[in-house]
Amino acid sequence: MEKKRVYEQQPLLEVKNLETAFDIDGEEYNAVDNVSFKVERRKIIGVVGESGCGKSVMSLSIMKLLPKGIGRVKNGEIWFEGTNLANLSDREMNKIRGKDISMIFQEPMTSLNPVFTIGFQLEEVFFNHFKISKKEARMKSISLLKNVGISRPEKIVDEYPHQLSGGMRQRVMIAMAIACQPKLLIADEPTTALDVTVQAQILELLKEIQQMNNMSIILITHDLGVVAEMCDEVLVMYAGKIVERTDVDSLFYNPKHPYTQLLMGAIPRMDEEVDRLSSIKGIVPSLKNMPKVGCRFANRCPHAMPECAAVTPLLNENETGHEVACLLYETSKPKEGMNA
Repeated sequence: MEKKRVYEQQPLLEVKNLETAFDIDGEEYNAVDNVSFKVERRKIIGVVGESGCGKSVMSLSIMKLLPKGIGRVKNGEIWFEGTNLANLSDREMNKIRGKDISMIFQEPMTSLNPVFTIGFQLEEVFFNHFKISKKEARMKSISLLKNVGISRPEKIVDEYPHQLSGGMRQRVMIAMAIACQPKLLIADEPTTALDVTVQAQILELLKEIQQMNNMSIILITHDLGVVAEMCDEVLVMYAGKIVERTDVDSLFYNPKHPYTQLLMGAIPRMDEEVDRLSSIKGIVPSLKNMPKVGCRFANRCPHAMPECAAVTPLLNENETGHEVACLLYETSKPKEGMNA
């Protein structure tokens, strides 16, 4: 009981100095580079940034689902309720994955197995973590489908993924992810390729489930509107690093990093009439072209200074808890000897 109270006072998840590397043509490249953050209990943390910024790789690192032989956690710690997940074997991780930490993947059509029924795939989750009869697993599966808003669950449980719409498949994925009432849910672009109405329904469903089960959620998305609606805190990632971390209100009303400011500037506004939306010039550098030193956003930044190419900015916190990695801010200037 004492141990449980100690855990309750700590963050649910704490990632420290995470580095995830991939082997490409015999060379090693970091897709996630020295990333640290915390996920408090019963909070929703948004992770935003362009494609190729390392958001999904970071989530797969936490789940230990990196492609074998190519990707690996090179350095860092991933603490979940007193356990460093980075040190666990596959067998030990299988006891946590799906039960205490679950993930909703980006593409429900490719994530669901096309040759098995919805019921079979849901029942597998229960069989993996509980001693349960097939009849009880089927009843629980039907109940889950009903809970995520699928009508006629008694029929749907015997159908195949291709027989369902995109929105229904996504609801099935959510049902599978929450089957064991996990403490942490990682949702990687949960509304991709869904129409606006279905997106709103899925997000509302996630919020209801989070509040009902006292879950924490890491929500990975490109959509800043989703962040505004769902999240308590936000991590802004660029080229494998966190460049800004703050609460959701500060992100929208007082973004500090030039990259975040440009992301905000690209959002259409109802109260302004413009001929063209602003865009961010250039592209995210590939793993092979990642700068060794300096700010990785420097060649796209409208405020770039000569030192930005030579000094790597550190993620530093101001008095309000707003963290930013940019040399424009005095507090972010690394001390001498720390410009690695």
